[in-house]
Amino acid sequence: MVKAIVSATEIKNNFGKYMDMIVNGYEVIVTKNGKEIGRFIPKDVAVSFLTDALTGVIENEYDLKSLKDEELSKKYEMSY
Repeated sequence: MVKAIVSATEIKNNFGKYMDMIVNGYEVIVTKNGKEIGRFIPKDVAVSFLTDALTGVIENEYDLKSLKDEELSKKYEMSY
């Protein structure tokens, strides 16, 4: 859950305040010149993102060669 979107200057000047938000489970997005440059997220959320990204890859059996061939054929519009 995003708690704050702050400029780089704001986070520099009030770092402790934003660290407390992160410790309490909130995400803080940092911007510079109106563009997002980074995010601070709680450790538990970061682990969750990694776990979600790997779900299905580790448990399922798959044929790496056929997956590579499929991706290459899509990329170069060829069949292998």
